[in-house]
Amino acid sequence: MYKVIYLMGYRFSSSKCLTICLGLTFIMGCFLASLPIQFDLAALPKPVRHQISSEFPPKKRLALIVPFRDRFEELLEFVPHMHKFLNKQKIPFHIFIIQQADSNRFNRASLINVGFLLTRNDYDYIAMHDVDLLPMNDDLKYDYPDKAPIHISSPETHPKYHYDTFIGGILLIKNEHFELVNGMSNNYWGWGLEDDEFYVRLKDAGLNVNRPDNIKTGPEKTFKHLHNKMYRKRDMRKCYNQREVTRRRDRVTGLHDVSYVLTGQRQLTIDTLPLTVHNVQLICNVNVTPWCRCPEPQKPSKS
Repeated sequence: MYKVIYLMGYRFSSSKCLTICLGLTFIMGCFLASLPIQFDLAALPKPVRHQISSEFPPKKRLALIVPFRDRFEELLEFVPHMHKFLNKQKIPFHIFIIQQADSNRFNRASLINVGFLLTRNDYDYIAMHDVDLLPMNDDLKYDYPDKAPIHISSPETHPKYHYDTFIGGILLIKNEHFELVNGMSNNYWGWGLEDDEFYVRLKDAGLNVNRPDNIKTGPEKTFKHLHNKMYRKRDMRKCYNQREVTRRRDRVTGLHDVSYVLTGQRQLTIDTLPLTVHNVQLICNVNVTPWCRCPEPQKPSKS
């Protein structure tokens, strides 16, 4: 038994009707496949390499590089403050915490070198920025330092350091200039002097350091300094031949030979504000800088 189907006035069996339908489907599929495929490339989502934290359209991009270890209380205040401060200036920026995660003494300069290497492909300039120094005066501009490095925390306004060649705290420098001087020396384990050596590098390369003009708030009100020297003592020990070596200009080490292992990366938020944390293990050549593991001073024995 089979059914008779009338299609457009013609009489077909069910088996013939199925054959005709399959044939028509095949012909229609071939016709559609032959048509050119058109779509709007602009409508496709584009890959995002880094989220820029500023709410404003990007111009020159700033990587805020913060060398870091065990300063969580300061970080909680630093991140919201800098977001608010830089968004007022319409600076496209992102905060990068370069956290030293090893047993060596703290090396601020090497961490800045690492931070630069991790960000230079996506950002145009860096701020070498201490986590415990917050700008309070809106006239301190973090704009792109096209002509020369800009020292934000000048000796005239820094809460503590006032000598003419001081360039610590907060320094803006574009990528080309940082590479020109081979970054910072890797010899400075412990606290101090790495900025003084970097100042000489800039001078040797013919780069002047510019500073903000007409800042009227003075050392008391230009910055908020979060450091408590009683709670967090600076590592000022000197051992082996450290004092002799670090008093001289380093013409050997720098950006090209900083030795490290990147052990982790985390995208975090503080009060919903984004930042990136890179965990870094710095590798010390104890034959060259044995003071990276300066022994603790022996406590006098009780008689």
